[in-house]
Amino acid sequence: MTALPAQPLSPLDGRYQAAVSDLGEYLSEAGLNRARVQVEVEWLLYLTSHSMFGSSPLSVEQAESLRGLYLEFGQADIDWLAEKEAVTRHDVKAVEYLVRDRLASLGLDSIAELTHFACTSEDINNLSYALTVSAAVQQVWLPKLQTVIGLLRALAVEHRADAMLARTHGQPATPTTMGRELAVVAWRLERIAEQVAGTEYLGKFSGATGTFAAHVVADPSADWIRISQEFVESLGLTWNPLTTQIESHDWQAELYNRVSHANRVLHNLATDVWTYISMGYFRQIPQAGATGSSTMPHKINPIRFENAEANLELSSAVLDSLAATLVTSRLQRDLTDSTTQRNIGVGFGHSLLALDNLARGLGEIDLDRAALAADLDSNWEILGEAIQTVIRAEVVAGRSSISDPYALLKELTRGKRIGRDDLVAFVEKLDIGDEAKGRLLELTPASYVGLSDELVDRLP
Repeated sequence: MTALPAQPLSPLDGRYQAAVSDLGEYLSEAGLNRARVQVEVEWLLYLTSHSMFGSSPLSVEQAESLRGLYLEFGQADIDWLAEKEAVTRHDVKAVEYLVRDRLASLGLDSIAELTHFACTSEDINNLSYALTVSAAVQQVWLPKLQTVIGLLRALAVEHRADAMLARTHGQPATPTTMGRELAVVAWRLERIAEQVAGTEYLGKFSGATGTFAAHVVADPSADWIRISQEFVESLGLTWNPLTTQIESHDWQAELYNRVSHANRVLHNLATDVWTYISMGYFRQIPQAGATGSSTMPHKINPIRFENAEANLELSSAVLDSLAATLVTSRLQRDLTDSTTQRNIGVGFGHSLLALDNLARGLGEIDLDRAALAADLDSNWEILGEAIQTVIRAEVVAGRSSISDPYALLKELTRGKRIGRDDLVAFVEKLDIGDEAKGRLLELTPASYVGLSDELVDRLP
């Protein structure tokens, strides 16, 4: 058998690449290396702009050229780093050598020794991960989540008055509307989205064990704590003053837990919509050229929601693992976080793929109002709750002497199918006031939806 050329192991880089490629701009190895170059360059610019160690501020043109190292970072740089790391066996050191090499070509050899000055690799790495994860969340993942929330909000408004039979424990229960049910999910997701948007991306820049030891030896007069804070905050990050060699990754654990929480709410949405499709509440809109089954031509399978379900599970498995393991590191540092953080993109990738499928799936379904109405009309017994509640109110008001309303309705409805005529006959014989009796006689399963319509307006 002929051997295949090199193939991607992950379907995110193969079959599904088109749906998740935007994440590669940030959460790939190349994206990480570009951010590393950015941090190294900005540290050089900070040192020279403050004339540290006798250096002089660069001209505007020199600074622009230097920033071009990361602003114009491309395939040639990616290849250069791959070749250099094959020799150094150290990714951050390869980045340092890249910057030094480019300084020479820019005629800036005089500041070469300020490259990576007083830095440990983790000073560069933690800031780079904060920059790339922040960008991936804010530019890619969060907008896609908001797209799904927007679709849910639109469907909630469209179907706000479409009554349907609720099911608790899988059994017929007090009716709701399809719009209100979708609004519940949108509300939950909006709240989590706000939490994700408010994430603090922390960074440290304090040397080999977080003590500024090398910094102080190099220049005892400098205010290194202030310098560190200024530099980290200049990158748009929140400064973490107390760390070991590594930034403690607590912000990452918080973020991944929130994204995993969103995943689980989305998973609930996927399984509920799947169930509504199987019940006939939603019709799937045929897509031109699509095939549902290789042997049953009539089928339209709910593959968008099934695909989303599986990818949300995979995403949460990765993100839960990251959140659990990144917050621990032996003594002042071990290297376990190096490998695990390289899978951040995998966790977000499966979530993004799920969001893409949910967005597509929500656009390919149509509510079957006739099916909802038929189901409601087959379950008049669910009005037992309404009747016994009204009787209780009448008893308190002194307009009824019925002793145990709940037991009375339980005897009539529990485990039974009751039709409209049965309930009308029952209500007409009740010992309650005429106004209350009139309300009950007008009630139908389709009208027994409380404030469902109004509640949709509570969406932000």
